[in-house]
Amino acid sequence: MPDTMRPTAFVGARLIDPLSGYDGPGCLVVAEGVIADVVHRGEYEGLSADVDVIDCDGALLIPGLVDIRVKTGEPGAEPKETLKSAARAAAAGGVTSIVVQPDTDPVVDEPSVVDFILRRARDIGLVRVYPAGAATKGLDGKRMAEIGLMREAGAVYITDVDRPIVDSLVMRRVLAYANGFGALVAHRPADPYLSAGAAIEGEFASRLGLPGVSAMAEKIMLERDLALAELTGARLLVDQISSAAALESLARAKDRGVKVFASVSINHLTFNELDIGDYRTFYKLTPPLRGEDDRQALIEALDSGLIDLVVSGHAPAPAEDKRLPFEEAAPGAVGLETLLAALLTLHHEGRVSLLDLIRAVTLKPAQLLGLDAGGLSPGCPADLVVCDPDAPFVVDADKLISKSKNSPFDGRRLQGKVLMTMVGGRMAYRAG
Repeated sequence: MPDTMRPTAFVGARLIDPLSGYDGPGCLVVAEGVIADVVHRGEYEGLSADVDVIDCDGALLIPGLVDIRVKTGEPGAEPKETLKSAARAAAAGGVTSIVVQPDTDPVVDEPSVVDFILRRARDIGLVRVYPAGAATKGLDGKRMAEIGLMREAGAVYITDVDRPIVDSLVMRRVLAYANGFGALVAHRPADPYLSAGAAIEGEFASRLGLPGVSAMAEKIMLERDLALAELTGARLLVDQISSAAALESLARAKDRGVKVFASVSINHLTFNELDIGDYRTFYKLTPPLRGEDDRQALIEALDSGLIDLVVSGHAPAPAEDKRLPFEEAAPGAVGLETLLAALLTLHHEGRVSLLDLIRAVTLKPAQLLGLDAGGLSPGCPADLVVCDPDAPFVVDADKLISKSKNSPFDGRRLQGKVLMTMVGGRMAYRAG
């Protein structure tokens, strides 16, 4: 890309700005990588010849999405996904900032690996890439990692990803130590003894002859995490909450003033356990899909603000890891390219307002991690997405940019096509 960029004016757009709360017609100008000017309910007149003009023709103009739960294979398992392929997939899905998970090889449990990811991201130069650091060495749940040094090196939060920290003393130390550095700790609540070997909800699992897991496995571990967060005063992110029972615990903790936040994956807002059907492994996820009552409760919690943000849960797996008997198949699904369109389904169904949906994937995750993103005000970074919310398309997994094609949305009809993605004032993706 050239070092200098001409100013760009986006006109004829429907602006959705979570920062100001504005949802309506308008236009804006981008210059030198930031938003230079915004006009609500009006148009620019007499723009100079050195300004490139993009007519949005009524399409949405929103801040770039911030997805804080993205797995890649780099370093160590590049056939699954590289940082570059993940960045390209993100740009195509309107995601301008991603937080990559530390379960790589080597594990991101020391500052040198954090630095490696940041340097690779700068070399790629497509979207903004931030690393999360491991809570324990090697994700073993026993020895605390170099949290302070990783934080100084650029890790935006601390997590052991899908591996719960079973030892309560270790979890307390992680929370207390991270709190001293102002670091957020994300933890996936799942009692490993209740959920060992299971991949779907208990009752439905028994019908399929598979080992199941009760939602109590999530609730029990969450109650412990909430107690430790309250004890230490640390900030805790409940990673991909998935059950109505756990939502009750979350609500009580928030009412007590515990510094707790919660994310939910787009998969758990969209699918339920019945989608697994005849052992379809693309629906084998961590956490597992649950009943329709749980899915409806999650949507209501997102609408009320009890759930703070939505993630893609992007977890690439090649075909050879998915096309196996259900019990043996790897869990996870890719989701960067379908996150926005799938989220817009809740808008089309009238379940959650468009402004609240966009806020949950832009401003809220940015504020949680202290990132400069999520707004359409002058001075904000020019991380922008133009999207036609009504444009229908059928997801074809084989055409996804991600190296792995394990999408549960394969063959599903969605509405909401990303037309253009800009990162720091530079075009990162343009449809067609």
